Amino acid sequence: MAIAPAPPLLSASSLRHAYGARQVLDGLSFSIDRGDVFGFLGPNGAGKTTTFHVLTGLLTAQQGTFRLEGRPVRAGDRTLRSRLGVVFQAGSLDLKLTARENLVLGAALYRVARAQARRRAEQLLDFAELSDRADEPVERYSGGMRRRLELARALIHGPSILVLDEPTAGLDEASFQRAWRRLDALRREEGLTVLVTTHRPEEAERCGRLLILHGGRAAAEGTVEELRRRVAGDVIDLELAEGRSPELSRAALAARFGGDVRLSGRTLHLERTRGHEWIPRIVEALPAGALQSVSLRRPSLADVFLQVTGRPLAGGEAPERPLPRTLSPRKELGMLLRR
Repeated sequence: MAIAPAPPLLSASSLRHAYGARQVLDGLSFSIDRGDVFGFLGPNGAGKTTTFHVLTGLLTAQQGTFRLEGRPVRAGDRTLRSRLGVVFQAGSLDLKLTARENLVLGAALYRVARAQARRRAEQLLDFAELSDRADEPVERYSGGMRRRLELARALIHGPSILVLDEPTAGLDEASFQRAWRRLDALRREEGLTVLVTTHRPEEAERCGRLLILHGGRAAAEGTVEELRRRVAGDVIDLELAEGRSPELSRAALAARFGGDVRLSGRTLHLERTRGHEWIPRIVEALPAGALQSVSLRRPSLADVFLQVTGRPLAGGEAPERPLPRTLSPRKELGMLLRR
């Protein structure tokens, strides 16, 4: 007799939520397998943060269901919350406390026994490379150090699912690479499943599976390579010189060569197989001095987003309505844990 496949670790079906007349989540569904790094990619206003708030119980969706290991569960239910480690987009550390005190406080909110909390805090301080500054107030820390401490605190109770809302926002390239090396090590060592919301294509590249969010809906889903294959061949980028009309240039190229010529700011994008063979013909088709630069590259996830939504990833709709920022970090964590 065939063995039925294991259900997804976590799934959501038909999530809907509106702020007044604005539909922020519009029938969103997804499923995440154990051990995945699952990403939600989209610009501001796509629905990423609202999805995050619904999943963690900070916001109640107006419609939709969740399942944890195949069993129905209410978003924000204690069973689900105990499995989650959460890193907020906005900093939620208590800046007057030391790193060690922030970790011990987080452990207390999750009801971790005191002796276990102290041991776990020391392990995580070492993991975050903060042991030598563990007793300094966090207000003295750099942005990168604070993000490392946020991640350490999210892990204090040994969660199985790590939820990261724009985890590397504001970090430089070196800190970005360092943060992801830590996350990859954590997945191997602790068997974590990771959920990431991001607007950065280079961060989305780190995900095993990716859902492209647009207008509160799933515009596309798959592995990075599956999504790349939606863009045929190479991408030719044509940056127009000042004084040239982007719309007229796009119309001229579309009329001459056919196919889809997309526009982002002052840059035209064409997808062509064997793109290097097309560049001389394209350059000759435009008036002398029309181009500032020409480049050829592999399709990126930003190209995929542009193709499936018709809008550049750097753009965005109206921002989602955030939760009120009137709570202290300590009270916000308490709200997350006790709802």
